[in-house]
This record gives sequence, C-alpha cells and structure tokens, in this order.
Amino acid sequence: MSQEPTTYSLFLFLFLSHGVSSYTVPNSRQDLHPLLQKMVEEIIDGSYLNALLDLIQFQSSHVWTDDLSHRVLAYLNSRNVAFTIPSLQAAVENHLEQRLHQPQKLLEDLRKTDAQQFRTAMKCLLEDKKDGLDLKDIIIDLGEIRERALQSPGVNRSLFLITLERCFQVLNSLECVEILGKVLRGSSGSFLQPDITEWLPRDLREDAFKNLSAVFKDLYDKTSAHSQRAFYSWMTGILQTSSNATDDSASWVSAEHLWVLGRYMVHLSFEEIMKISPIEIGLFISYDNATKQLDTVYDITPELAQAFLERISSSNFNMRNTSTIHRLGLLVCFYNDLELLDATVAQVLLYQMIKCSHLRGFQAGVQKLKAELLDIAMENQTLNETLGSLSDAVVGLTHSQLESLSPEAVHGAISTLNQVSGWAKSQVIILSAKYLAHEKVLSFYNVSQMGALLPGVSTQAFCSMKRKDISQVLRSAVSQYVSDLSPAQQQGILSKMVQAEDTAPGIVEIQGAFFKEVSLFDLRRQPGFNSTVLKDKELGRSQALFLYELLLKTTRRPEELLSAGQLVKGVTCSHIDAMSTDFFLAHFQDFQNNFALLSPYQVNCLAWKYWEVSRLSMPPFLLAALPAHYLASVPASQCVPFLISLGKSWLDSLVLDSHKKTSVLRKVQQCLDDSIADEYTVDIMGNLLCHLPAAIIDRGISPRAWATALHGLRDCPDLNPEQKAAVRLKLLGQYGLPQHWTAETTKDLGPFLVLFSGDELSSIATKFPEILLQAASKMAGTLPPKEFLWAVFQSVQNSSDKIPSSDPMPGCHGVVAPSSDDIFKLAEANACWALEDLRCMEEDTFIRTVELLGAVQGFSRPQLMTLKEKAIQVWDMPSYWREHHIVSLGRIALALNESELEQLDLSSIDTVASLSWQTEWTPGQAESILQGYLDDSGYSIQDLKSFHLVGLGATLCAINITEIPLIKISEFRVVVARIGTLLCSTHVLAEFKRKAEVVFGDPTEWTSSVLQELGTIAAGLTKAELRMLDKDLMPYFQPAAIKCLPDEIFKELSAEQIASLGPENAAAVTHAQRRRLSPLQLQSLQQALDGAKTHSWQDAPASAGPTRTSSSSSPAGALQSWGLWLGCPLLVLMAKLLW
Repeated sequence: MSQEPTTYSLFLFLFLSHGVSSYTVPNSRQDLHPLLQKMVEEIIDGSYLNALLDLIQFQSSHVWTDDLSHRVLAYLNSRNVAFTIPSLQAAVENHLEQRLHQPQKLLEDLRKTDAQQFRTAMKCLLEDKKDGLDLKDIIIDLGEIRERALQSPGVNRSLFLITLERCFQVLNSLECVEILGKVLRGSSGSFLQPDITEWLPRDLREDAFKNLSAVFKDLYDKTSAHSQRAFYSWMTGILQTSSNATDDSASWVSAEHLWVLGRYMVHLSFEEIMKISPIEIGLFISYDNATKQLDTVYDITPELAQAFLERISSSNFNMRNTSTIHRLGLLVCFYNDLELLDATVAQVLLYQMIKCSHLRGFQAGVQKLKAELLDIAMENQTLNETLGSLSDAVVGLTHSQLESLSPEAVHGAISTLNQVSGWAKSQVIILSAKYLAHEKVLSFYNVSQMGALLPGVSTQAFCSMKRKDISQVLRSAVSQYVSDLSPAQQQGILSKMVQAEDTAPGIVEIQGAFFKEVSLFDLRRQPGFNSTVLKDKELGRSQALFLYELLLKTTRRPEELLSAGQLVKGVTCSHIDAMSTDFFLAHFQDFQNNFALLSPYQVNCLAWKYWEVSRLSMPPFLLAALPAHYLASVPASQCVPFLISLGKSWLDSLVLDSHKKTSVLRKVQQCLDDSIADEYTVDIMGNLLCHLPAAIIDRGISPRAWATALHGLRDCPDLNPEQKAAVRLKLLGQYGLPQHWTAETTKDLGPFLVLFSGDELSSIATKFPEILLQAASKMAGTLPPKEFLWAVFQSVQNSSDKIPSSDPMPGCHGVVAPSSDDIFKLAEANACWALEDLRCMEEDTFIRTVELLGAVQGFSRPQLMTLKEKAIQVWDMPSYWREHHIVSLGRIALALNESELEQLDLSSIDTVASLSWQTEWTPGQAESILQGYLDDSGYSIQDLKSFHLVGLGATLCAINITEIPLIKISEFRVVVARIGTLLCSTHVLAEFKRKAEVVFGDPTEWTSSVLQELGTIAAGLTKAELRMLDKDLMPYFQPAAIKCLPDEIFKELSAEQIASLGPENAAAVTHAQRRRLSPLQLQSLQQALDGAKTHSWQDAPASAGPTRTSSSSSPAGALQSWGLWLGCPLLVLMAKLLW
C-alpha cells in the first residue's frame, strides 16, 4: 500500500539537502567503541533500527561525551559516507516512521536483530518511565517511541508475534510474560486467535505460567469463545502434566489448579467437576480469594454451577451456613437446596444474589429463585417486618404489595431500598410517596437518603424545597441520580437554583451533565464564569458558543479555553480563522483530544485552516472533511497514514453526504487495491472496516485476514443490506449451515445471527436457546429483524412448560397464555405473541410484567389495543387509574382513545411527563392530554411554570396558537431550548418564534448561540426574516430546524446562504425542500454538502493537490504527524520526504 524509498536515494537526498561534514580523525575506527563501530556499520547498511538498539545498549553503560558525535561522523567519513547530525537524525526518524506504517517490515527487522539487540528492544518495551537518550546534539525520547509504537495499528501485532517467537529464548520467562501482558492489554483482542496457543511455550516456570494465565484471565471478555477454549486447553495441558493423578478415576483438578484457571474454570466439563475430590474443593473454597474468583464466572451455566455446588456440599461445608454462602460468589444464583430452608438463610441468600445481575443469561431462572426465596423469607412475618432484609428481591414486589407497606416500614428500610438497582419507575413512585409521607417536610437530609428512589420525588415536591437544601443535594452523593430524573423534575430543581433575585451562586454550583439544562437567558445574566469553573460542567452547544465568545474577550490565555474540553463546542470558524499559525498548530491537539465534541462544520473549518497553514503536516483524516477532489492529494506512498488516520474516526459523523462518502470510500478502495491481504491491513483500517463494499467483503478479504476482519465487523453499528448479505455468505462458506454449528461458533457469531433466515435460525433456537437469548439481550435498544425475533420466540416457547390454565377466561380454552418467565426472557420478541395469547394472559402475569410489555417497540396497534383492554380488565376503567398505573403502561398508553385519555387523572405534571415521553400521539390524543392537564390541575395557560412547559413535552404542540402569547415570558425564556426540541406545526413554531423575539430581540440581532438555543423554533421565521439573516449564522441552525422549515420558505434562502449551511445542515435538507430550489441553489447546496470553503480563505482550484512550496514550520507544540520524538525540529523536512 505504500512505497519505501531506497536507502541509497535517501542518503543522496539528505547529502544534497544538508551538505557534507568531513572530519579527518586518524585511526577513527580504533578510537570508536566496538559497539558504536557496529552501530555505524548498520547505519551504512540502512539497518537503522538495529543501529538505534546498539546506541541504546551503549548508552546504558556509557556516558555520551561531546566528542562521540564527531567520532561517529568521522567513522562514516572514513567509509566514504557523509552525514551531518541533523541529516542522520532525519534518516533514522524516517526509517522508524515507515516501520510504524509498515509493521510487517518491523517484524522482519526484529527477526534480524542479534540476541543483544533483541534483548534491548524487549527491555525498552518493559520500561514504563519516560526515559530518553541525551546525545548532546540529539535528544531521543524513548518513552514517546514506545507510546507511539504501542498505539500504532499493526505494530502491536508485530510486537506480540516477535515476543512469542523469540523472547522466551533470549529473556527470562517472567520478563517475556510481562511484555506479552503489556502488548495484549493495549490490543482489541483480535490477536488472540485460537492458533496462537501453538506458539505458547509449554515448559514455563511455574511463576511465569501463573502470570501468563493471569493475563489471559484479564482478557477473557475480549477473547472469542473458540480462543477461550484454546487457551483453556493450553492451561489445562500444563496443569495436567503437573498433576499427581494416576488414573482416569482421579481428578487432576486441585484447589490450586482452580485458582490458576480463574474464569476458565467454567470450561471444565460436568464430568471433570464431579470428579474433583472433596478435599481439594474444600481447600479452594477456603481460599480468601475464592469468593472474588467465583464472583467473576459470569458465563457459568446452571448445570456446571450446580455441579460445583454439589462438590462443595460433599466437602463437609454446611451449605446453609452464612460464611459458606458468602463464599459461593455467582454460584449462589443457582442455589437449589430450598427444602426446609429457614427465613434467615433465605434472607442471606437474597443479599448475596444482588450480584446475579452480572450473569450472562439465565436471568429468568434467577428471578424465579428470588421469588421463591422471597416467599420463604417472609414466612410467619409481614412484608412490613421483612422489607429491609429482602435485598434487591424487592423489585419483584407488585404494586399492591408496595402499596400495602406502611410509611414507617419504608423509612426503616431506606438504607436497603436506596441501593437497589432495577426498580421500575412505577415502583419508585409508590415507595418515594411512602417514604416522604413519613418525613412530612422535604429537606436535604431525607432526600439525601433516597438514592435510587430519588426519581420518585414529584416535581412539585422538588419545587417546595428550600434552595439551600436543593444546593446541598446537588453537591452530595445522591446527585448521581439526577440524570435519572425526568426533564420536568430537572427543570423544577433548576427553577429553585436559578432564582431571579440571585442567579450567580446557583448556576456555578450546578455540575456535570445537569449544567446543560441551564438556559442561555440565565447564562447571559451570570458574570462570574471562567475556564476553571467550567471544567467540571457539560455544555450544550448554545452555552459553549456564548461562553467561549464571552471568555475570549476577557482571558489573557486563550489556550486555557481550548484545554477546558467542553468549551471547544463553542469555537466558531471566525475564531479558528483568527488564530495565528503558531497558535493553531501548537493547540490543535486540544481539538483532536475532544474530536467527539466537535460538529461536522467545526471539523470542516479546522480542515481548511490546516490546509491553508500547514498542509504537509495535516492529519490525513481531515482531508475527508474537504471537498472530495482534495482526496486526490493523497499519494500512494501516504495511503497507510491516510487509512490509519481515517480509521480512527467514525466516517458517518465525519462525512454526512452519501455522494461524498462514496468518493472517500473510492479512495480507500484505491489505497487497498480492492483487497485486504492480511490481518495487518485490517488493523490499519480500524473503523473503516464497517464501510467496506460488499464486493470486497465477499471476494476481497483473504483467508488470512478474515478472522481479524470478522472480529472487527462484530462492532459495526449499521451495515447496509448488501454488506450484511456478503457477511452472511462468507459465514456460511466458512462455518456451513447453522444446524452444524458448535456452541462456540454460535457464541462467536452472536452479533451476526440477525443476518440469517428464520429457517436457518430454527436449529439454533432448538440446540442453543440460551445462547440465542444472550445474543438478543445484547441488542437491547434496537429493533432486530422479525425473523430473528421469531427464532427467539420459538426458542422460549420450546423450553417453556406448555400447560393451559386450569381455569381459563372465556374464549381462552386450550390457549397457552404468556407466563411472566416467558415475557421476561423475550424482551423485544414479545412482539411475536398472537392477539389471543395476549388477551388470555392471566391478570397476575400482566401486573408483574406490564412495564416490560410497555417497553416493547415492535407491538402493532392491535396488540397495543389488546393490552390496553387487559389493563382495563385488571385495573378497572381509566378514571380509577393512579399515577403509577399510567406511568407503567409505556407504549400501551398509545392505545387509549381521546375519550379514555380524558378520563385519566392528569393533575400531576409528572403523570403528563410520562405520557409526553411517547412520540406517537395523534394530534387529537395530544390535545386531550394537554386539555386534561389544564382541567385536572386547575391551571390556565398563563399559570404554567417552566417545569410545566417542559413536562408537557410533545403535547405542547397541540396548544391553540392564540394561547401561546399568554405563556409568561419569565417562564418561557428559561425553557426555550427544551421547546426547541419539539417538532410542532409551522403555525405553532411561528408563534413561539414571536415569543422568542421578546426574549432575544429582532432576528437580525440574533447570534450563533441564540440560533442554536432556539432549535426548531427558528423554523418559525418568515421569508423576509430568513432572507435577512447573515450567511455566517446559517451553520448554527439546528438540523431539526432546517427540516422543519416549510418548502416555500426554505427556497427563499439565497444561494450564498445555502452554501453557508455547513455539511450537517445541508445533509438535513429534505427531498421536498430540494425540489423547490433553483439550479444555482442546488449547486450551492452541493458545495455545502461537500465542505466547500465559504469563509475568508481563498479556495484552491478544483484540481488542487499538495505543492512543494514552503509551508509554515511547526513549533515544538504542534501535532507531530510524522515525528517520533518530542521537540523534533525536522517536521518540515520529514513532511517533504514523505510527500
């Protein structure tokens, strides 16, 4: 993919560039140390890595004196090779830089090193300190070289392979294991293929073997199932050799072997576990670290867990003793000795089962065991008496059980309840109400005790607190739960913190992500900000735009603003343009460190700035942000740096236009020669792997590269249909039909199971139902294909006890209704239930699973209607429903018609906020919710507070436009950004825009921060107002606002305004908007999509490419794209060489 200049050409170039240094020193060879003579001979041969290793070795035992540099040059001169110090440094640097981009050649170089050189290289890898070589004329930063090497794609692989090949012959095994650990822990896990075990020594010293086993245990979760099995076989092969077992009836597994295996103990067979002697298993459980080890066996199966439990029981450990139970780790999740169990032991088991949420799968069985233990724990006692001793099993309590609790019981058990994870919102509402009923007055102390129950506090209750108490809450440990509050609750807190008479202290005290909720209006009233205060706060883009501009006027050290992290969101193109070349290059790293915070428009501006001031040292990925023809400036010799740089970013966020993305990928394919030859190429590609065309996936990936490529493709978030089809064909070609797959293959291909048909998956559903469920659970939050969901549904149905109810409802005779266990396992696959199955669901099942059912995205309208009817059957008519009922419905509430919505008690803004969270309401339903809230609460429009407006959410779009002027300005101005997220009708947005003018002035006075704050409200601008906007403001529309602009208004934008939209806003333009544009406007739109320059610098011609004219030299702090050493003065030389 890249070309390496010959050593002779490089010497000639350096010789001509820097002149010849001649020294006439008699007997120069005799005067030079033998190691340095060897170093010079290797320089002459072009073996620069070997020479550097000799230099490091020499420096480790000798002091470099001033005259040594001259002696080295004299020796070179005596061999008719002329160098200067700078040209020699450049030659070595160029060679090492090439090796970073050609890791296969680095591997070859390391194979050719002699034993002493190799030992020196390995020792350099072992060092952690930022050491360096001070050679008077040259400073070599070994720490920087090591860091660059370990972070360079492919180099890690070469270091891993050479360590396996040679290290154990040259260094002691403990050192080699330490090096392997360092290299592997910085890798993705793709190195750890099953065949690696063939390279692992089988005669390691005991301490080295244990250390290497510990490395593999640490990397267990990064390792494929096939590789886990291979490493297990390697470990057990060595352990069995050291075993004293004399025949097959005796087990080779000792207590110490179990400790060495660690998480790999789950790969022991059932038969092998059952052969472990009671003495050895007893010794193992007696180890102090046994519990810690058993806490990590996340992928153990019920069968193996129960085998271990049986062996522990056989070792004379009392399985009902509290001390024993504490030692069981995750084995406790499969405890099965419940006969005659007393309540105290059940409570101990429940406490230990908190950790069971870490198990990979089998959660339905865990919930069933918890329910059984819950019943035992409550025997002969009331729920009020046992509440504090039930651990997280309390999440299994129904609404009616929670409502039966006394406030005193909840108060007494708060130290347990506040730590429980997994609460449903409806449960939290009930428990919080009980707790606060006991407290009477809401203060900092009692709120600080609530922990996970904090989201159950009503918005009105937060507003009733004293500001001092709210402030303390935000500074206390309970503040970690603020992110779980609804937008209405958060705004309620803000309304107390930011009071009209005293804004400043309240704003400054707000930390973290919560700070994003502070309005632009309130920020503009706050005088006391500086970059230090802002370091712990997350900023919205409108906040950052305002604050960066504000602080830039007052700071004497603008670099502090860039290093503050979040403030980079507020850097505009004009700010970037105004930066001097030296300042920009010295502080570009601040932008790169916070790349994920930058908008595509900012990246485009940075790319143009870099191109203008120092294109030769420009990070290659920035070329993708420039118009597509600039990619032609990447020569073949620079393909590897280009691919590495682009592969470290996410192309979908860097390039938004599909046509431009095609051009970028065409360049990528050109660099690859339409093929991926080996695993090194996969390493170099990084995230670009997700954009490989289907043809390359199908025919262009070599067998050698495929395993590594498949490891990378697992993490691709959104392959297109053609890519998916190609991957599926490759998998079928490699592994055959799913019916022939092993358990390991099925686990490794988990993310790809969605690519297969229902028929292909049916055998997986039958053979490996739990693996299929685990694969499905990892897709939470997505909507998998229907055929995949049907396979999951089939697997659960096949493993369920199909027993029709003995007392079915009318019309349900012979129907096997869904069980709680089934619904818990199925998650999104619950969408596969037939209508009659849902209709015949037992009431208790619905009560226990309503929240899970309400979260299913794939339910059809008829299914939602059926579940709504079930809710009415269980809870009576909607007029009887309480807040926790309504909150628990989730999407099921969408089936309520307007009449039923009017029956609901909507007097609480928190109830309304839970409904407005849904986005699929019809205009009629939204109007019913809005009017229902006004009627039930007794508020009129002019009475609405800021948190009411936020809580109404999308239902606010149903407001009559004649009533919008009635909203108080003092309330509206602090929630503009929230209202600006709503996708309301044009007429409603236009009225909100008029409201915004009262806050921010005439649109001609709006700034970038105001336009960003307004969001979709800006889509309410009239034709005349839109035409009057300065073109430099166009990038600061939010993309949602662009989409909301009516077609007939959008077409009024000038060609210059459209060209200034920026890539992100240009990509948001709808097809309907495009159809109304003139050819000139369409040309401008394409310029914006392509990232064409619209700011002050003169654009390069269409055929632009890099020139060899001089460029501004990079200062010491500039991004060192090519240099290996900090403070290197040769960046310009290197750029010339490499271009």
